[in-house]
Amino acid sequence: MTGGRGDTETRREGDLDMEKKRRENLQRQKTNIRHFRELEVYQLAMDSAMHIFEVSKGFPREEKYSLTDQIRRSSRSVCANIAEAWRKRRYPNAFVSKLSDADSEAAETQVWLEFTLKCGYLNQTVVEELDKTYDFIMGKLVNMLTRPDQWAITGGRD
Repeated sequence: MTGGRGDTETRREGDLDMEKKRRENLQRQKTNIRHFRELEVYQLAMDSAMHIFEVSKGFPREEKYSLTDQIRRSSRSVCANIAEAWRKRRYPNAFVSKLSDADSEAAETQVWLEFTLKCGYLNQTVVEELDKTYDFIMGKLVNMLTRPDQWAITGGRD
């Protein structure tokens, strides 16, 4: 066994340095974002909503005003709520509220995806891919809404 406690301390210091560098890089990225369309979470949500739109074209006609409408609406709402949240960064509570709405809509979309699988409208591979993407989207949204101060508008910047 080598090193023992000293190796652990060195590893922790290295981890702290990496975390500090990651945070600094993230902050630099945030200060360069000028529009909600530049947010990775928005881009993922938009791509996923468009994917859902395309695959839902093949759903049965009898689902037009139920499952098809619901899954399209909830997936699009994720994008809309992210955009609204971005414009409300000046008001932390409103920002968090809109991000929370986006998170809820993403979870709702996952429920509708589960229905598409159970009804046999989409295959398991497509559903798992979209479900995994929505998990990732929700993780990013939670990270944003738990740290609203890192996204807040300061001074005259918009």
